[in-house]
Amino acid sequence: MEHATKGRPRSFDEDKAIDAAMRVFWEKSFEGTTMTDLTDATGLSRSSIHAAFGGKDGLFLKAVERYKSGLMLYIPKALAEPTLPRAIEALFRGMVNSLSVPGNPKGCLSIHGALACGTDGELVTQVMTKWRRSNENLIKERIQRAQREGELGRDVNAADYARYIATIMIGIGMQAVNGAGRAELTRTVDMALQFLSCSSFDPAASADNSGE
Repeated sequence: MEHATKGRPRSFDEDKAIDAAMRVFWEKSFEGTTMTDLTDATGLSRSSIHAAFGGKDGLFLKAVERYKSGLMLYIPKALAEPTLPRAIEALFRGMVNSLSVPGNPKGCLSIHGALACGTDGELVTQVMTKWRRSNENLIKERIQRAQREGELGRDVNAADYARYIATIMIGIGMQAVNGAGRAELTRTVDMALQFLSCSSFDPAASADNSGE
């Protein structure tokens, strides 16, 4: 029954289609991406995109998961570092590395993907907010681990510290969107790490003070 596959090709490379769509969303944001952009990038018809992914929204969600399982893997790797200072440094430098891959769009999909979304993009805004908060929670859990292990004083608010680190990371991402290159982002990270080491949030200093 040949008509059973009407509206969708009998076979196509779904991974390649998702990768192509991810790059479009990453470059143009969800709101700035049109169905024509997606059909041109994936080689699929509109009906095929609806049949395979549930339309633009569904394809965007697939693209987000693909991005998270690829370039964002530096986050759990960084948080597995044995000390909190090394984990934070690995987070910052890992982000710079992910933002500096030659040929990739500027910025991070978690930030750029939902820029200027109106009411039609409410689902996308919610998904991206949840994604960023999830990353922030992972950082908070790593900070709490440092507190349990005596590396960081209990007087430090883990949620506030995690929000602070996440804010720096978002700022790095926005600078990349604005056109900052690897060298500029690296200098920003170096400065952020220097300020952190001199602040009351310095894990070593906090641990020393907590025993007084």
